[in-house]
Amino acid sequence: MASTAHFSEEEMAELQEAFSKVDVSGNGFIHANDLTDVLKAASLPLPGYKARELIQNLTTTGDGRISFDEFISIFQNLKSDDVAKSFRKQINKKEGICAIGGTSEQSSAGTQHSYSEEEKYAFVNWINKALEKDPDCKHVVPMNPETDDLFQAVGDGIVLCKMINFSVPDTIDERTINKKKLTPFTIQENLNLALNSASAIGCHVVNIGAEDLKEGKPYLVLGLLWQVIKIGLFADIHNIIFPFLPCLALIALLREGESLEDLMKLSPEELLLRWANYHLENAGCNKVSNFSSDIKDSRAYYHLLNQVAPKGDEEGVPAITIDMSGLREKDDVQRAECMLQQAERLGCRQFVTATDVVRGNPKLNLAFIANLFNKYPALHKPENQDINWSSIEGETREERTFRNWMNSLGVNPRVNHLYSDLSDALVIFQLYEKIKVPVDWNRVNKPPYPKLGGNMKKLENCNYAVELGKNQAKFSLVGIAGQDLNEGNRTLTLALIWQLMRRY
Repeated sequence: MASTAHFSEEEMAELQEAFSKVDVSGNGFIHANDLTDVLKAASLPLPGYKARELIQNLTTTGDGRISFDEFISIFQNLKSDDVAKSFRKQINKKEGICAIGGTSEQSSAGTQHSYSEEEKYAFVNWINKALEKDPDCKHVVPMNPETDDLFQAVGDGIVLCKMINFSVPDTIDERTINKKKLTPFTIQENLNLALNSASAIGCHVVNIGAEDLKEGKPYLVLGLLWQVIKIGLFADIHNIIFPFLPCLALIALLREGESLEDLMKLSPEELLLRWANYHLENAGCNKVSNFSSDIKDSRAYYHLLNQVAPKGDEEGVPAITIDMSGLREKDDVQRAECMLQQAERLGCRQFVTATDVVRGNPKLNLAFIANLFNKYPALHKPENQDINWSSIEGETREERTFRNWMNSLGVNPRVNHLYSDLSDALVIFQLYEKIKVPVDWNRVNKPPYPKLGGNMKKLENCNYAVELGKNQAKFSLVGIAGQDLNEGNRTLTLALIWQLMRRY
């Protein structure tokens, strides 16, 4: 693992956030092309051969993918005062980016944080819609997305608690929220309740304190809200997918050699991409590989809306005909606006503006697609389809608790499926470090794993994870082998995770 000694905890959190913005699929990698673009933005353009040489030295397989550790190494090697200054200047020049100066415990010389106006605008509109009928929020809702209303509104903790319950219902008992005659003490209680509850549903809140929210620090408020909103959108995806598992549509999403259980192991981002491509294929259109550059011209969105719009074949659901004439617009922004007008007819004009679509904002476009899926999955059960439904097991409350705990600690990559995402033990090693068990990262095999012998690399990791548990952590792991973790044995994997969580 790359040394992080040169970076403060705050800097590491920002680097992780920057990496995650590019790593939309959540698989723990960015493409080499994204790296060179960032270096150019930092006024450090490298000749092609230099860039290739740098990437080749840091990637073992030569497939052009860069892990977070490799990203940190590159950043660390290239970091200098001049580069840092130029990078900051470039960030400030970007449209829609606001920079905020200040100091931190780590740096009395001053730090600078930035946030996206587009994200603020999108989140405010989403919150306004979610809480518009909530009497407890009428003192702040509706908020004006053009101002800093949002950062002031979260200061008493009520909006945050309400949004957590909106994303994951019944997380917070409404009676525990202080709503009237607020004092500094009761406000502090609300903010602590919001942070603890956010952590419980899987948000990473290690670098966020109640005072930060009370002061309305934009970059922290937006970061927390995005996690809460994303968890809610993805929770809906899971709830919709399960009832539709025994259906022809989802069978069509399977690739050759995959089972329905394999489908359930995909991350929400990967599921959304397959769902979108399923409908695009039915429409006779080209598939997309991402929700950023591939959707900038709005054409994929147009055809997706046309495919999922109600056709009038369900009782009580009137047909909605999508007007496709906007496809003829020559201007990308105008075409995107016409597309969003059609999305509005479906009640799905959320998160993105026409400019966000054209710029290919990956975070907001992902949210737009997730919301569209949640409202119009357009998956239909087939007749006489023989599927072994009993072979698919849902996530238990215990498993969800463990998974959310891991994600709240900021493990990378994020754990979407408790067993398959632990099959290479990388997350387990990170958990060991959280409980002060030293990990020799030189013994750890890191992705991307080769097709030939890749599972053996993962198995070696799992064997080392069990060895650490027995010898260093002194856990009771009788009868547990690395193969059990690698194969996702539920009972034995939970036995290790339970001891990790108890020690934490």
